[in-house]
Amino acid sequence: MLGRSFGFLWSSTGLSNLADGVLKIGAPLLAVSMTRSPTLVSLVGAAATLPWLALALHAGALADRLDRRRVMVVANLARAGILAAATVLAAYGLLDLWLLLAAVLLAGVSEVFADLSAQSVLPMTVPPERLTQANGRVSTAQMIGNDFVGAPAAGLLVVALPAALFGAPALLYAAAGLLLLGMRGAYRLPASPAGRRPLRHEIGEALRYLWSHRVLRSLAVTAGLLNLANAAYFAVFVLWAVGDGSMIGLEPGEYGLMTTAFAAGAVFGSLLSGRAASLFGEARTLVGAWLTTSVLLLVPVLVPSPWTLYPTAVLWGLVGAAGNVLVISTRQRLIPPEMLGRVNSAYRLVGMGGMPLGAALGGVVAEFAGLAAVLIGATGVCLAAVGLVWRALSDRISGPLTSQPTLSDISRSR
Repeated sequence: MLGRSFGFLWSSTGLSNLADGVLKIGAPLLAVSMTRSPTLVSLVGAAATLPWLALALHAGALADRLDRRRVMVVANLARAGILAAATVLAAYGLLDLWLLLAAVLLAGVSEVFADLSAQSVLPMTVPPERLTQANGRVSTAQMIGNDFVGAPAAGLLVVALPAALFGAPALLYAAAGLLLLGMRGAYRLPASPAGRRPLRHEIGEALRYLWSHRVLRSLAVTAGLLNLANAAYFAVFVLWAVGDGSMIGLEPGEYGLMTTAFAAGAVFGSLLSGRAASLFGEARTLVGAWLTTSVLLLVPVLVPSPWTLYPTAVLWGLVGAAGNVLVISTRQRLIPPEMLGRVNSAYRLVGMGGMPLGAALGGVVAEFAGLAAVLIGATGVCLAAVGLVWRALSDRISGPLTSQPTLSDISRSR
């Protein structure tokens, strides 16, 4: 058993990710109903991820200073308030594309603080030997909420009741924040006997640790390239897939079902990740998952049909979730507890900081070169990134990722 506090954390995760799923799919679909410009539609994805570039380092540093559970409570309630205001605007017909972008951007700011604190609070909630199991369950809850339930709900709401695209997530975020109050225990690190150093010093220490650690550095750079390319791909993929003039010709509700198929695969991938790592090795499983996901990006481009899209989405979810569980568990084991929030934030800045640029770039390139050029180009970047991490981790392909290097090893890898 993972304990009572984990149960509250897991339940809160499920509700907040259900809200994420409605917003993640609903906002681009609502944007498509306002404009067919690839550049403008891609701004939705850029707005959702821009806060990671601007705030990740400071959010991580604060997670190491403050009560991590309290940060999550405040962030969830803030998201609820922002989306409640957007609900009122939508209900009165006052919501335009620019207000939609503002709501997505502000909700993204709260997401940075909530997510970084969540990844840092989990190792304080379960024993180290249960981390992979706990992360697998958390990842399952995320996928079910984000894609299995939230995505198809968004596809229906955008047609039937657009205001509920914001109202439903607002209620879910509020409930998620209140559930966290049921967790018992201390979720704030002990104060250093030497006192607190300036925030910039603590952030600098985290950046140096990440860059000096060969495994973490390689994973972060690869994740950054993959996320940049995927942000460009999926920022315009909705135009490739949805509408009468699209290549696949899906209705909004059918687009939501695609992400349900993704979630179905992700649930199995999250639960099977530990077994796959024990059979094939952590590094081989991770690199194989990233390679498979990258190759699968070509399928909707070469064979643009619902009959190929849905099984491809299942495989996207399966291998993507398996890789995600392994990466998160690896970081939680390798990073010292007193630096977990800061180094996690540095990792995610490198790993996710390029997403707003990728989303915006995808829209601009599609405007001038066409959607297919973006989709194929993004796939090429993903394959190149997997090749880089394969070379960097070649000595660990048949072994574990989580063996901690000595200080001399770290010095030599700089």
